[in-house]
Amino acid sequence: MPDAILVLNAGSSSLKFALFPNDDGQPTAILRGKIAGIGTNPIFSVKDRTALPKERFPVMARTLGLEDLIPLLINWVNAHLGDVTITAAGHRVVHGGEYRVGPARVTQALMRDLETLVPLAPMHQPHNLSAMRYVAATLRDLPQVACFDTSFHRTQNHLSKLFALPRALSDEGIQRYGFHGLSYNYIASTLPQHLGDKADGRIVVAHLGSGASMCAMKGRQSVATSMGFTALDGLVMGRRCGTLDAGVVLYLIQEKGMTAEQISTLLYRKSGLLGVSGISNDMAVLEASDDPHAREAIELFCHRAARQLAALATDMGGLEAIVFTAGIGENSALVRRLICERLAWLGVDLDGAANLQGTRKISSPDSKVGILVIPTDEEAVIVHATRALTRD
Repeated sequence: MPDAILVLNAGSSSLKFALFPNDDGQPTAILRGKIAGIGTNPIFSVKDRTALPKERFPVMARTLGLEDLIPLLINWVNAHLGDVTITAAGHRVVHGGEYRVGPARVTQALMRDLETLVPLAPMHQPHNLSAMRYVAATLRDLPQVACFDTSFHRTQNHLSKLFALPRALSDEGIQRYGFHGLSYNYIASTLPQHLGDKADGRIVVAHLGSGASMCAMKGRQSVATSMGFTALDGLVMGRRCGTLDAGVVLYLIQEKGMTAEQISTLLYRKSGLLGVSGISNDMAVLEASDDPHAREAIELFCHRAARQLAALATDMGGLEAIVFTAGIGENSALVRRLICERLAWLGVDLDGAANLQGTRKISSPDSKVGILVIPTDEEAVIVHATRALTRD
């Protein structure tokens, strides 16, 4: 029977999954799917090469958690793809800490190390770890690999990681880490086929989605990034605030009497596009709305993105290309246009027709800066790493 790698990306309310052949070919998914609404109304949807329609598990009670859903998922794969054997699992893990510069085999020692990082990524890390545990409980002795979003940014120099805090706190690990590294890793690997000899130049990749960040690359390595100690920093996001004056947090504590839990909920779940618009965290919904608050949220998103992109160009001493990726970056012509218009002084000139069509290259012939739209594929990065670390 063909061997396959199961790729999992576990979150607080969803579980994204994909199945890939465990061979030496280019990663082409056998199927991709998602369990959304965990904790409220779990819905299981999957697509394979024949565009399999939406399906549900036989029992999808609201109380089902990852401990129930992962065994159900594995049983569904076995029932529907009886000729496929899962021989390894690869996981997206948001935080790998200061010293992990690449993927790692999952061991008890690794799990203990990653547990210590839960306070740095409280909305992601616990679920990433739970997925590993439940896979191990369902498929005992199955080799598993953890792939870290932070690893790609370990090439940054010391100053790029440093906060202006007492050195003792920095030494304890309070520093800038950066995230979305699997996406940036994939984009970096594809740049030569899109930019040729310029692939190693000064490039900013804009990963714009519900979670959003940017990364300055030189030599296809991370030089600087917008996210810092946590995934709250940097750009305006779907529900997250992005960069915020720390004094606001002090004010909420001292004057509003808010608890740490209340502030965490405010900054991670009620801010960003949702908070500013009062309508939705979904960019497509906001673009379709006539409400002026929706437009203001879009404008703020693009204003902050353009400002951050210009700052990252400073870190590299110039800018030769911009790459838009992820859900908003790949699909919103409006967002790309509003960001690029604010960067005209850098020689950024958009081809309006190409932008509306969403072609790969959307810069005009006169633009001094190349502008590209490249779909990301974090799962492909995980598959490559899992193959490499689990071969006998």
